[in-house]
Amino acid sequence: MDPRSRPWRSVLYIPGSKERALEKATGLAADAIIFDLEDAVAVEEKANARALLARTLDEADYGRRARIVRINGFDTPWGRDDVAAFREAKIDAVLIPKVGSAADVEAVAREIPGVALWAMIESPRGILNAAAIAGHPRMEGFVMGTNDLAKDLGMRFRPDRLPLMHALQTSLMAARAEGIVCVDGVYNAFKDDEGLAAECAQGRDMGFDGKTLIHPAQLEIANRAFAPSEAEAELARRQIAAFDAAQAKGQGVAVVDGKIVENLHIVTARQTLGRIEAISAMAG
Repeated sequence: MDPRSRPWRSVLYIPGSKERALEKATGLAADAIIFDLEDAVAVEEKANARALLARTLDEADYGRRARIVRINGFDTPWGRDDVAAFREAKIDAVLIPKVGSAADVEAVAREIPGVALWAMIESPRGILNAAAIAGHPRMEGFVMGTNDLAKDLGMRFRPDRLPLMHALQTSLMAARAEGIVCVDGVYNAFKDDEGLAAECAQGRDMGFDGKTLIHPAQLEIANRAFAPSEAEAELARRQIAAFDAAQAKGQGVAVVDGKIVENLHIVTARQTLGRIEAISAMAG
């Protein structure tokens, strides 16, 4: 199945070591869950978290939510054991941290056949090699690691994210060139609803499929921001109807609200309605 045929509005990080959080996630309104064995798990808990997560994924019902496991890197003592633990697990993808090149992806691909791979794009090297990473035949999604990227760049925080814009757009362009998912980075101030809404709107305007989140309280805002609005849905329907009517008369273009509507606009309109259908299916 095309990974972009399903919604990715909200992609929630859940620590693999927190049994209560893993249980609670079965009822959260997230489109996808990243079960994190990397940054969210202390060194002394790595092995326990791996075992707990493997057992939970085998037993728990996460419904239609996409299940993604973020492993530790292969440059750590835990990465290969993580992969081994989830070769046969009920997951949708493995998320590889700190991907700097297509070779990093291939190293994981050799050890876990048949599972979709996603990449954390969170370093200058990863940005510079984004096109090659996206082009790996097993690659199905990018997750922007904006915190690590900001650290490596030595940038200052700005609400408009101007210092990150080149990195965000480069990664998004690489993902779109290969037709894979691309999800925006996290918003750290989880109690700042206004700031989150603004950053979600920016990410949606840029073309991201959704946003990674660090707290369940952020789900509603992300789900709303990355879903087509009623106005967008209504415009899409009118464009399709007008274009169909124009074609029935032998015309190649239509006019809606004083604007030309061509076939390329109809492609976008049908994608909008398709997203609405996918979101509705996600809600059951």
